[in-house]
Amino acid sequence: MKNTIMIKKNYEFKNLFSKGKFYYGEYIHMYIKQTNKNYNKLGIAVSRKQGKAVRRNRIKRLIRENYKNFESNIKKGHNFLIVINKQKNLEEISFRNIEENFIKILKKANLLVNENEKNFN
Repeated sequence: MKNTIMIKKNYEFKNLFSKGKFYYGEYIHMYIKQTNKNYNKLGIAVSRKQGKAVRRNRIKRLIRENYKNFESNIKKGHNFLIVINKQKNLEEISFRNIEENFIKILKKANLLVNENEKNFN
């Protein structure tokens, strides 16, 4: 099992917000920026307006777990910033909702490895 490399620095988040390409789904939005590294980095942003810390941390756990499931099927050399849709209530977001949106966005961005793309249809 791999360790997911997380984005932690404020300047990295700002860089993704300003220069990353934006993709949207029903429950999550994603900023993606290509890098020349041989690995991917993940950042998660959940606003305080979304709810108390327990709910925000639950959503972050769901997102990290979904990313870990797809990490080996994503092309290398990208930074990802995942933002929760502000219009959605955190209580109605489930693991499957995030998974479906994640697949949809990765296909739209053409970042899934071709040979494994068949398994997600």
